[in-house]
Formats: sequence, C-alpha cells, structure tokens
Amino acid sequence: MALEFARRGADVAITYLRSEAEAKNLVAEVQQLGRQTIAVRCDVTDESSIKAAMSEISREFGGLDVLVNNAALYEGVPFEQITAEQWDRMFATNARSPYLVSRAALDMLRGSKGRIINMGSLGGALPWTTHAHYCSSKAAVHMLTEVMAKALAPEVAVNCVAPGMIELEPDAAAERHVQFMERMAAKTPMKRNGSAEDVVAAVMFFATAPQFVTGQIMYVDGGLGLS
Repeated sequence: MALEFARRGADVAITYLRSEAEAKNLVAEVQQLGRQTIAVRCDVTDESSIKAAMSEISREFGGLDVLVNNAALYEGVPFEQITAEQWDRMFATNARSPYLVSRAALDMLRGSKGRIINMGSLGGALPWTTHAHYCSSKAAVHMLTEVMAKALAPEVAVNCVAPGMIELEPDAAAERHVQFMERMAAKTPMKRNGSAEDVVAAVMFFATAPQFVTGQIMYVDGGLGLS
C-alpha cells in the first residue's frame, strides 16, 4: 500500500511497532520513488503512543489526506480454548485501535476533507468456528466503519476493505497452509485466492473515489463469501 501510494504521487507516513528494520527498508524504497516519507513507531493500542505519532506526522507533513487503519492480529483458536487475554488483545488491536487512531487524526482529516479506510475481513461477515475472537473483532470494524461514515460526514469519507483468502509470501507458507489455501481456491468462484495487489487496488479505489462514496464495505474475496 505504501509503495502504491508513493507511485501515485503521495508522501507517506508509515507506522510500525516492532518491525523497525522492515520499516526503514520501506522508507528507503519510498524515497527511491521520489516521495517524502517517515516511519514512526506507534503502539495502536496505546492512546499516548498514537497521539505522539500523529503529532510527529503533523509536524513532518502539515496534514493528512488518507488514513489506512491496517494494523491487525489474526489467529485461529478453538472456541472453548480462547482465553480472556486473547479475546481482549484481539479487540484492542483490531477493533479499538481504528477508533483511537481515527479520532487522533480527525482534525487533520477534517482539514483536508480526507478519507479513512479501515481493513475489515470476510471473517467479519462469516462465522469461522475457530476464529470467534477474530471474526467478532472484524464484524465490529465493519459496524464502526458505517457509524463513522455517518458521524464524520460530510467532512470525512469512511470505507472498509474486507479481504477474503489472501496468499502469503511463499517463505511463510508451511505445507499444511499450502494445502488449505489450495482447498480455499477451489471453493472460490474465481478459482484462485487473492493477492496483495488485489487488496491494494481496493484501497486505492477508496483513496481516490469521489467523497460521496462513504460507508461502504468492499469484499475482496473472489466471490468466496457467496458460497
């Protein structure tokens, strides 16, 4: 996403929590595209960390046009084995942080008639039995998107991209995962799983669409949710 925004002429602020080396590498790639960029450490579950990050972004760029709430956790756990700590951690990152970050960025976004893009999931619409905490958190993101779209109009447009099954990098895929993804591709009407490029294209649509487009949840799932 960061690279595509840069290719299209945007300056980019990147946040990270523990992946400092990867963030620095991404900054270098964006700079090679001729765009201004910074990487800011931010714990999206902590209000003070969010406020500090937004202050730094404001000082560096003077404003904000598009906010992508992309930070999230994902894990599968049998329902009866989910701990209260796992449930709370999932909701703190997936559902509470888009609210906290959006609220902290609101003055800048209102000033630019900006856009917020939340990252949902097909799991926010379908009940995956081994992902109760994840699915519930993403369903909350979908509702949050709709509420924010009404609450922040007409200054800010708010939409949501909800990916389905997206292929991971090859080196992250164990044999069991590969077999699972092959089964999911066979079940998908488009007969393949999604790619990072598919998700990025949806994000770019909302980033550049008329501001009249708001409160929408776009499923990037190859039709998997229809089956």
